[in-house]
Formats: sequence, structure tokens, C-alpha cells
Amino acid sequence: MDVAQRVAVVTGGGAGIGSALVARLARAGARVVVADLDADGARAVAEAVNADHPGSTVSVGADVADTEQIQQVVGLAESAFGPVDLYFANAGIAGAPGLDASEQDWDRSIDVNVRAHIRAARLLVPRWLERGEGYFVSTASAAGLLTQIGSATYAVTKHAAVAFAEWLSVTYGDRGIRVSCLCPMGVNTKLLLSGEDSGDALGQAATRAVTSAGDVLEPAEVADAVLAALEDERFLVLPHEDVLETYRNKGSDYDRWLRGMRRYQSSLLAQA
Repeated sequence: MDVAQRVAVVTGGGAGIGSALVARLARAGARVVVADLDADGARAVAEAVNADHPGSTVSVGADVADTEQIQQVVGLAESAFGPVDLYFANAGIAGAPGLDASEQDWDRSIDVNVRAHIRAARLLVPRWLERGEGYFVSTASAAGLLTQIGSATYAVTKHAAVAFAEWLSVTYGDRGIRVSCLCPMGVNTKLLLSGEDSGDALGQAATRAVTSAGDVLEPAEVADAVLAALEDERFLVLPHEDVLETYRNKGSDYDRWLRGMRRYQSSLLAQA
């Protein structure tokens, strides 16, 4: 899809990968709603992008795991620019490490990392089917294809995000609905360091696992990879190419992969 003159919503757009996506979309000629729980962060991103591309963005503070607030975000896009063509379900949280995660931790991780995608799709897909096209972009993680050492909430919900994106593509891909799923490893964002700052050995191992497994990319590099995938209408977006080879190795010998992951986890914990 050529994003020029298209209307996009980017959730979690106030920082990190989200803010880089906003800037990259605007540079390509799209009109973008920047949505973030941090309204000030969203506003700052919109103002910075508008300085280079006047009138290309508007911002809104919103909890995009909440159906009513998703409706408000979409309504803002429609009133400011027109019907939404692309929805970037990018907002996410790291969650808590280990089995110490509370019921509230699980609920919030499932809401933000999975149900937010489902709720947005329930709102937008019927409209897109009527129009004959639409594009849903899910930010998952390499943890959704492999797993996440340390955080069960993150590993489980990112697997679910990948599964939901796959289901959308299988179910609606022949009816004009395009779907892409972003699965990076380490990206230089605040989320990357959340485990290191947790004070928990498993949380610290989670950060070390990501930072030692491959290059830590800048958000702008990831945004470029996403836009390239959109141009090709490619499902799986892998800014870290090594993820695909690891994923193939996992599928070819699951038990060997699990043994390797246990050894890797032990080595990371030994660094604590």
C-alpha cells in the first residue's frame, strides 16, 4: 500500500517506535492521529512532526485498550482527516516478571497487548469490508515468535498478538484487509530497559536477553522496516533478520531449542 494521502492512527505514538512511525508516515505523505496514554507526549510528537510537515498530524490522549476511547480516537481521525485507512496497534507494556505477576498485571497486559488489538479490529474491520480495503498493523515482538526470558505476561500476550494478526489475515485477507505484524528484538526505547530497572533477577535477565541477542536498533530503523513491509503488503516484519533463522530452528527441533533457552537463561541469571 502506498501510504501517501492515507489516514493512519498510531497508538503508543508518544514515544519509541510509535513516534518514529508517526514521523515516517508523515514524511511519506500520510495524515496521522497520534494516540497515547501520555497526552503531553502525543502532543509533543505531533507538534514536532507538524513543524516539518504542516497539518499532517493531530494528537489525543487516550487509553487505547478501552473501546469507547478507541472510538473517540477513530472519530478524531475521521473529523480531522477522513476515514481511517491504516491502524497501527502499537501501544504495549512490558508486564511483570515471573509467576509473581498479579492478576491485575495479567489483566492489564492482556488488555493492552492483545484486547486493544481485538477491540480496534472489531470497530474498524466492518467499515473496511464495506469500503473494500483497510490495513491493520500489529506491533508484537520477537517474543511472540520465540519467547521472552523473564516475563510470562509479555511472552504470552505477544504470542497472542501474533496469533490474532494471523487470524485477521487468514479470515479477511481475500476481502481487501491487509495485515502486517511487527516482531523486533531489541529497540532503543524505555520499554527495553524496564526489566533492568525492575529490581528482579528475572526482569534483569529479560533485558540482558534482548540486548545480548543482537543489535539494538533505533526506532527510526524499525519504522523504515515497517514502511517497506507496507509497500510490499508483507505480513511478517522482522527488522532483526536473525529472528527468522532462530524461529526456523525452533520449529525444526523444539526440545533442542527449549534446552538451549534454559542454558541461555541460566547464563543470564549467573550475571546477576
